[in-house]
Amino acid sequence: MKKKIILIGSGGHALSCIDVIEATKKYVICGLVSDDKKPGTKILNYPILVGLNNVEKVLKITKNLILAFGSIYDCEKRSKIFNKLKKKGFVFQSVVSPNSYVSKNSKIGPGTIVMHGSIINSGVEIGENCIINSNSLIEHDCILSSNCHVSTSATLNGGVIVGKDSFIGSRSVIKEGCILKSNSFVKMGQVVKSNL
Repeated sequence: MKKKIILIGSGGHALSCIDVIEATKKYVICGLVSDDKKPGTKILNYPILVGLNNVEKVLKITKNLILAFGSIYDCEKRSKIFNKLKKKGFVFQSVVSPNSYVSKNSKIGPGTIVMHGSIINSGVEIGENCIINSNSLIEHDCILSSNCHVSTSATLNGGVIVGKDSFIGSRSVIKEGCILKSNSFVKMGQVVKSNL
């Protein structure tokens, strides 16, 4: 039986999340929660149910959520909303695109979404509430703390450790064994050869 799920957010990242969730064929999307659009507005035929301040009202539909808005300069915003909603009794799902590869010897935390074309190799540990965006490569033995965003086509080579609330830009490359402290920001296309 498919699980019901509700998305938090209604922008461009939400469109991509909807596509991934539909592709899994594991969920029924009941709607979205957003402050940016009026209730009743539809996003890819899914309705905006309520604003974030009234999110408790959707508990009668389902407890299952995923954050469907991205983060670049303020990764902590996702963390604050994630923790606030967990305290209200919501349960965050981990969603993995069937068009990605995730090793059976890796671990994916709750609330994390793995987008189309991503590769997550053996020994990888990814915390809760992360975005592993399209076509990114997370090589063996990498550890990503909670609330990280690995952007499109980024490459983390073997044994990289990323602290919480970090952003890894599109097409960036992180050398094997590098350690990135919490709140790290790696620019688009940047090559990181030493610890940050």
